Amino acid sequence: MTDTTDPGGQGRPRWLIAGAAVLVALALALAFLATTSGENDEGADVPTADSADAGFARDMAVHHQQAVEMSYIVRDGTTDEDIRRLAYDIAQTQANQRGMLLGWLDLWSLPKTSPEGYMAWVEGGGHMDHEARPGALMPGMATNAELARLGGLQGKEAEILFLQLMVDHHMGGVDMARACAQQCEVEPEKKLAQGMVEAQQSEMQLMTDLLKERGAKPRT
Repeated sequence: MTDTTDPGGQGRPRWLIAGAAVLVALALALAFLATTSGENDEGADVPTADSADAGFARDMAVHHQQAVEMSYIVRDGTTDEDIRRLAYDIAQTQANQRGMLLGWLDLWSLPKTSPEGYMAWVEGGGHMDHEARPGALMPGMATNAELARLGGLQGKEAEILFLQLMVDHHMGGVDMARACAQQCEVEPEKKLAQGMVEAQQSEMQLMTDLLKERGAKPRT
């Protein structure tokens, strides 16, 4: 069974940004609910099902879910405290943000899946630097084969593949978040997206450093 407890306090300052991201995400959620619930009572407009706001919420919820899955896989595949702590922080941050995104869709009474498919909301708007690889649902996401490979590795090999996959994952996530920051109209969601850009860029640098310590580098 996966251990979901925080693996300890050694070196914690290195990871404070992830914990801060969770607090920011929760604060934004509370602020948004406090303001929007009153507006909805008065019949104010909410995003449409084909809007960038709804599309980003749907797609990033799926994107985040895979990051949580990969984080728990590697925590079962290594005893390295740096990697386990990073995986824990990513899982907790992205699970909290995913809950916010799905909560907004519920609040707006919008479906959690789109008949138009993934990333349709970006068309005609935001710029994407990275495309989805063959077999992957969205930019940065791992394929089923890559997830299966990660689950079959242990120790240093698992750590390297996790870090490489997660750097790719964050690159795609940053592209998506930037697109929302440009296209979305709900202010708290735009702020959350910009926060994702900043936090994930910082984590990518950290993961690049961890790869270098293991004699490896990002795939991209």
